[in-house]
Amino acid sequence: MSYTLNVVAVSGSLHAPSKTTVLVREIVAALEREMAIDAREMSSDVHLIELSVVGREFSGALNRSELSAAAEAELRLIENADLLIVASPVYRASFTGLFKHVFDFVDQYALIDKPVLLAATGGSDRHALILEHQFRPLFSFFQALTLPLGVYAKDSEFTNYQVTDEALRDRIAQAIARGLPLVRASLPADVFADSTAIVW
Repeated sequence: MSYTLNVVAVSGSLHAPSKTTVLVREIVAALEREMAIDAREMSSDVHLIELSVVGREFSGALNRSELSAAAEAELRLIENADLLIVASPVYRASFTGLFKHVFDFVDQYALIDKPVLLAATGGSDRHALILEHQFRPLFSFFQALTLPLGVYAKDSEFTNYQVTDEALRDRIAQAIARGLPLVRASLPADVFADSTAIVW
């Protein structure tokens, strides 16, 4: 039985080009490489939400009923994902305000037990704890399953908006390797009922 993993990635950057969006794409690419090891059992369908592109659909609304149809569609994708990948640049010691504003509209119970891979970018290592001090509490509120390892990337690990640091690539690979078994365990029990050999 083959299953298509519904992956939704959210980049909270307000700019394009964006190191945060580049990091998200690198994580998605690494995920797809790992899953390609046994594509007969699992494939992925990835939707990337870039707030630099769609952010204005959310910015003027005070409650969900005021959102445009386009914004509502993005929220439903977030709520129905099998796996969320969320990232933001560090902005004044936290994620961007628009990133938080978007998740303020997400249904309080829609992310229960949903695997979430956390990622962030910042100017230096001094901001790396954003993953633990900002992201994990937010998704703990939603009762989501934040994966064990997040990915933090600093400016010096990029060149011309490309990941050029092998240590960062290694951290991405490790985060995925540690997280995929939990993603698989979160799926409906019958998804792999007929499988005899799946190794992630």
